[in-house]
Amino acid sequence: MLDTQFEQGRRFFETWQAWRADPQRPRLLHYVALNQTPPTAPDLASAAGNDPALMLLAHELAGQWLGLLPGFHRFLLNQGQVVLTLCVGDTLNLLRQQQFEADVVTLTLDSADAGSLWTIKALARCCRRGTRLTVRAQNGQGLLDVGRHLSQCGFDLKMPEAATASPEPATLEASFNPRWALKNTRQTAIESAIPVGTCAVIGAGLAGASVAAALARRGWQVTVLDQADAPAAGASGLPVGLVVPHVSADDCALSRLSRSGVRLMLQQARSLLVAGQDWAPTGVLERDIDGEHLATQDIWHPQGAWLKPGQLVRAWLGHPGVSFMGNAKVAQLRQRGGTWELLDAQQQVLCRAERVLLANACGAATLLQRLLQDEPQRAPDFARLPAMHGLRGLLSWAPHDDTSPAIFPPHPVNGSGSMVPRIPIEGATAWFMGSSYQPESQPERPDQDNHLNNWQHLQPLLPELAAELRQKFESGELKHWKNTRCVTTDRLPAVGPLEASDAPGLWICAGLGSRGLSFSVLCAELLAARWGAEPWPVEASLARALNALRH
Repeated sequence: MLDTQFEQGRRFFETWQAWRADPQRPRLLHYVALNQTPPTAPDLASAAGNDPALMLLAHELAGQWLGLLPGFHRFLLNQGQVVLTLCVGDTLNLLRQQQFEADVVTLTLDSADAGSLWTIKALARCCRRGTRLTVRAQNGQGLLDVGRHLSQCGFDLKMPEAATASPEPATLEASFNPRWALKNTRQTAIESAIPVGTCAVIGAGLAGASVAAALARRGWQVTVLDQADAPAAGASGLPVGLVVPHVSADDCALSRLSRSGVRLMLQQARSLLVAGQDWAPTGVLERDIDGEHLATQDIWHPQGAWLKPGQLVRAWLGHPGVSFMGNAKVAQLRQRGGTWELLDAQQQVLCRAERVLLANACGAATLLQRLLQDEPQRAPDFARLPAMHGLRGLLSWAPHDDTSPAIFPPHPVNGSGSMVPRIPIEGATAWFMGSSYQPESQPERPDQDNHLNNWQHLQPLLPELAAELRQKFESGELKHWKNTRCVTTDRLPAVGPLEASDAPGLWICAGLGSRGLSFSVLCAELLAARWGAEPWPVEASLARALNALRH
């Protein structure tokens, strides 16, 4: 459903409630709403009126109604089965950024531009043959003009009765049924939905598990394979990480994407994890040590949080539509008709599926090189993938003693590395400092050198704390966790098909680097949206920065 004027949300709440009450409701309800400026949380409550059912829905949404800057904002509601995409800004520009075809459209004539020919043309691109349209106008003003534009753009009209002096909005009904054959050969052509089926995901970290859960919510049967015996055995096994957006003076693509990703990640944390044990919305103080981001040195992120990635991975893999297969190292991919076979080193079939997703970080390159040996014609497509490489990292940590909490900040501090205090672990609480960076291509540094490197990053971040902890870092007695992250050359994940065809069966979601907690849910929602021809979670122009075949 597409609504060009969200107003205070009343129509959305009524639609959501109607979906809940319908025993034959579809698996997912997508509601895309545009607004020049977002309503406030109290506005949402006011829109629900005195209806108890709508008040409950408004309360669920209001808890996530924060940080609504211009752009797209996605809300996963009702256990992810109701998806609201709020788009803030100019109506025409927002319509041009959409990548879906609506079943039902509500067009509100709240300004002269809302019913312009250019707006109707952009609206028509969001319609399929048979899409139903309702035009709302106060006292019928502008209906005749917009009716002419609608007819010109392929809509069949049901003209309204004569307008009256009633304050109630007059309406016009129409359906999209152009007299010409529909063609869309532009680069922004909307992808076709594929039938829900089976998918094999290689890699049981944040990237693979988030995609598996997103697909399972849509009815897919997903098998997640990993070479380890348990999930989150690689970089996603980080004991604790921070959920915090990237900030830049020019609000670059990385900043905007991470902001969208953080919103989605916090929604998942609230619904799937135990607050205070698996995560906590403590807020995060970001110290701009190098002065690269903003004029101010310190930035407070009120919605920032710490989170244990492994707990979230296990929660995602617990979805009924997902099965996990450990000790399953995929050595080769082989396509047989419409089915992919995943083989081990002994050429035994581990799994068969209609679609395959590579979410095994830098291990994806090895599989793709092996596939090229069998199918060299894929070389032009694979050459467009951004290069990926590994970055080693070591996290220093120790339990808090009886006196140490007093010298630690009350919340995580991020900047040149990050200090995360008071994390429950092993029946106590601990602090974590990290993480070191070292290209995997270089000889690995000794662990003690990495501990000292972390301490050097702590000095500008929290000088007084660094002085207090110097002896601990130099003693060689700190605990550690280490692993290797996978990053792309432009520091943005690679998400999308690995073959330029109308029905690609081989996909990738990798290269999340140090921002797995910021990007994993966003990447999963984007990939699932492309498979189901659903609304995208971010603007189309922004999403294309993540395209796997982007070079």
